[in-house]
Amino acid sequence: MNKKTLPREITETALKFAFLRSVPAHIFHVSYLLIFLLTIIVLHSGCDRENVSIRIPQYSTHEIVLKAGQEYKNAYTDVEVWAVFTNQDKDTMLRPAFWDGGSIWKIRFAPLDSNKIWHWRSFSSNQSDKGLSGKKGSFMSVSRQKTNGLLSEGPLKISPGKRSVIHHSGKPFLMVANTGWASPFRATVDQVEEYAVSCQNKGFNTVLLAFLQTDMKAEGPNERNTPLGFKRAFRDQKDGHLNEMEVDYYQYLDKIIDTYLRHEIVPVIAPLLHGYGWKGLDVIGNKVKPEEYLRYCRYLLARYGSHPAMWLLSVDGGGFAPGITECGEMLEKWDAYKQPTGLHYNPFDETIATWAVSMPDPKLYCLHENKTHQDKNWLDFQWAQTGHDGLHLYNKVEKMYYNLPTKAVAAGEPTYEGMNGGKLGLGWWQGEDAWNELMHGGTMGVVYGAAALWQWKITVDEPGWEIWTDQPMSWKEAKEMEGSIYAGLVAKILKEYNLTDIEKRWDLSEGKPLLAKEGKLYIAYMNEGGQIRINSVPAGMHYRWVNPRDGHVTLSNQTNEGLFTAPDTNPWVLIISENP
Repeated sequence: MNKKTLPREITETALKFAFLRSVPAHIFHVSYLLIFLLTIIVLHSGCDRENVSIRIPQYSTHEIVLKAGQEYKNAYTDVEVWAVFTNQDKDTMLRPAFWDGGSIWKIRFAPLDSNKIWHWRSFSSNQSDKGLSGKKGSFMSVSRQKTNGLLSEGPLKISPGKRSVIHHSGKPFLMVANTGWASPFRATVDQVEEYAVSCQNKGFNTVLLAFLQTDMKAEGPNERNTPLGFKRAFRDQKDGHLNEMEVDYYQYLDKIIDTYLRHEIVPVIAPLLHGYGWKGLDVIGNKVKPEEYLRYCRYLLARYGSHPAMWLLSVDGGGFAPGITECGEMLEKWDAYKQPTGLHYNPFDETIATWAVSMPDPKLYCLHENKTHQDKNWLDFQWAQTGHDGLHLYNKVEKMYYNLPTKAVAAGEPTYEGMNGGKLGLGWWQGEDAWNELMHGGTMGVVYGAAALWQWKITVDEPGWEIWTDQPMSWKEAKEMEGSIYAGLVAKILKEYNLTDIEKRWDLSEGKPLLAKEGKLYIAYMNEGGQIRINSVPAGMHYRWVNPRDGHVTLSNQTNEGLFTAPDTNPWVLIISENP
């Protein structure tokens, strides 16, 4: 945050909290605003270098614990807490706090710099609670630790060209995602460890997660790893509300998220689902009050927003559900790290689903063209869904690639492997789809899923799902399906190359699939081998033919002309780069 714009930003911040609590702005008394602004001035003027005992490595999360001095009937809803962090260069960052049970609130902050003194001060919507308001401290950011290849590069952000994700360190991040959607509310930590190891070994660096079970009419034991069971995150969720939090659910979820991060896997945080849900039993995402969804998203930002993450504000919908706009605007103001925020659509971008025909306004769910909120500053990426009919539908990402203003694009839900009773999307189908989605404009990355894995089935015969979305496996068997190998290989094959803001450049290859950073990097996918002529490739660049089924390099040489011939008629990936 630029110090020259600080007064306006902080004023907006205070007013925003009035909105978050559904309280008229005039309740924030003028004297409170003056105290707030004067505190920032003091923080800015008091950042001279001094000795501090706490050392926090760059990009590492520092946790601050506050203890309320007053009791609250519902601590989750009754008070908002946040902190202002300012370093000696007058860089200022805001971080919300989260309630962690009893009288405890916590603030998690990761410095983006090193060798800087940081000062912080806490604020609360209840100024009289001196345990939450006016607390302060200092620490020094130091050089980052490189023990974890993900965490040591810092949180994520969108690239300068808006087509890719990168770390705050500048390191490229090509998303290759798996779909453990239901693991937050069904899996144990030990099971997530097993799944994360499998994902990491195959090359996956991202996992899509539903942060609570969203079907209001779902029933079963309040237990993990139990047939029909799922842990409850809110006691009133079955009634369409998000006010009565079970904080122990999120304390356990902390361990699950830490497990993914330890295996260098980024969580894509979906607060709610808006379409089919878990079992198709009336999702809360389309009925929740906007202010409740807003409060919940802010809570997740506070709890999980200091490490690498992405925000998926709508899943399997049309992008118009209650609270999506409000949450997007909140993240734009309150996410100090500006981590990527996006939408995941249902497959009805150009048609009206049969289930939507009788609705008062089907356009709230269908005919969205995968571009709802395209012009909003808070939106960074758009994900299409092709449906689960076993069809390769690359035209969706191809259209999205050209939408303006530019957003990062991916096929967020192709046919999951084993859908329709184990019949669809099997084996190499997944590899072919992943490479072609990339080539057609889905340059943010690729997503893989499997039936029985996404819903985290506990046993092979656990009931509860329609045949089109199920197969006779548990999550254990489903995680090792053949197609996951080919999808994960996308990350392994491209790991050493900087694809940041790479462009779809079929114009350079006579209409054949090609991504290019002209003069620096070219990537072509040839589904049946053959020849490809690429214009503008400088002489002396290095090229190699890579087998996308096993990652093996068959032929490597230097370029002397623009015509390249695949080793045979099988699928091949051609990579042309400046360095061997």
